[in-house]
Amino acid sequence: MTGKKVISLILATVFVVGSVFRPVQATGIRSTEEKGQQLEKQKKQAEKEQVSLSERLNSIITEMEIAQSNVEKKEDEIALAEDELVQAQIKENKQYESMLIRIKYVYENGNSKIMEILFEAENMADFLNDTEYVEQVSQYDRKMLDQFAKLVKEVEKKEKTLKKEKESLVSLQKNLEEKQKEVQNLLATKKEEIAKLETQIGENTKTLNDLIAKAKEAERRKQEAENANKRPSGNSGNKPSSPVITGGTGYLSNPCPAGRITSEFGPRKAPVPGASTFHEGRDYGAPSGTPIYAAAEGTVIRTGYQAVRGNYVVIRHPNGLTTWYQHCTDIFVRQGQKVSRGQNIATVGATGRVSGPHLHFIVEEPSGKLVDPRKYL
Repeated sequence: MTGKKVISLILATVFVVGSVFRPVQATGIRSTEEKGQQLEKQKKQAEKEQVSLSERLNSIITEMEIAQSNVEKKEDEIALAEDELVQAQIKENKQYESMLIRIKYVYENGNSKIMEILFEAENMADFLNDTEYVEQVSQYDRKMLDQFAKLVKEVEKKEKTLKKEKESLVSLQKNLEEKQKEVQNLLATKKEEIAKLETQIGENTKTLNDLIAKAKEAERRKQEAENANKRPSGNSGNKPSSPVITGGTGYLSNPCPAGRITSEFGPRKAPVPGASTFHEGRDYGAPSGTPIYAAAEGTVIRTGYQAVRGNYVVIRHPNGLTTWYQHCTDIFVRQGQKVSRGQNIATVGATGRVSGPHLHFIVEEPSGKLVDPRKYL
């Protein structure tokens, strides 16, 4: 078989395979794109539900703080009532002691009958109701004792009412705590759901990119075959494609190659309540546990945990730049440690104030100004 016949046979095979493969590829790409859109739709719905749960949790926490404040106020009122009760009892006791002094005086002046009544009475009520005592003791003593006894009962009743109100508030607190746990569990479940969806989205995106790359490669081969068929001989004459220009200096490398960029530096809508509307870094969305690498060589100047940043690492680089790696799950370096470019320093997580697992990457210039990481990537 001559060379021309071999070439013709190869070209015919390429055209036949290409004519069959292209529709199959187009169907696969379309199906994968539709799946990706569905996953994104599910993720947005889950994120919306997560925001709603977060708002509900914040509302419950506010109610708990109010309830705690009310319990403390009620405790103060109970303490005040107890003080009033003690003072009323002291006054009642003083009046009783004063009355006894006057009774003693009557006795010492010849009236022994009143002492017999006093010793025979089972309680103060019996003593006060004895007709003979009424004739011997002044109306003043009886009036004052009655008055203080009434005051003691009123204060005791007030204290009892306050304690019941406190019990109601404590019960309300317990109910709120149970609601808080319930919402926190729902929130944790929703975060897991979002993390799974992000994993599926990442896998689907990879599949889609692979299909597109294969389709492009098939189209390139088809084009080369068509060009070769037009030329009698010689090279194809194709020029190499120009390199992609990013605009950055290239001093820093990608800190999370396995992640996908979910938010760039600059103005944005707050992803969770309380978050900033100006994004001071770049977010790489990825499943928890995805490796995070040092963007350049340097020295670890700090590692730790903060309520907003979560687990984080800060690296100082020889050219004066400082890079921050936030919301990590695990951290593999320590303060003062030297690290090399591309060294695995941590893993992606969802610690701190986040809506899902991702790396929040910050670049700080020597002046302290936070800049768009793309300037140095």
